[in-house]
Amino acid sequence: MMPRHAALALGLLLGSAGSSSEAADPAQGADLYRRWCVNCHGPAGRPVLPGAPDFSRPTSLLRSDLELMTRIRDGRGAMPAFQGQLRDREILDVVAHLRTLR
Repeated sequence: MMPRHAALALGLLLGSAGSSSEAADPAQGADLYRRWCVNCHGPAGRPVLPGAPDFSRPTSLLRSDLELMTRIRDGRGAMPAFQGQLRDREILDVVAHLRTLR
């Protein structure tokens, strides 16, 4: 059985799959990344804090958008949860931005 938050996220992803007007926006994601993520993950995705993933390495992003969104929403280890701070659509924008880092 799929957890409730995963089912909601899957619905969001499937619901927006057919409409380009609802595709994740990496430019908006870059703005959100600078606001919420850069202090720990660095401006180019290279971690500032020990143990943070290095998003400048493609292997750090070998997870699906849904899995990355869930990790950002729920937090993990030292990373705080962003549920209630960012909407799922905004988290997907951040994920789209992360995929532009190299």
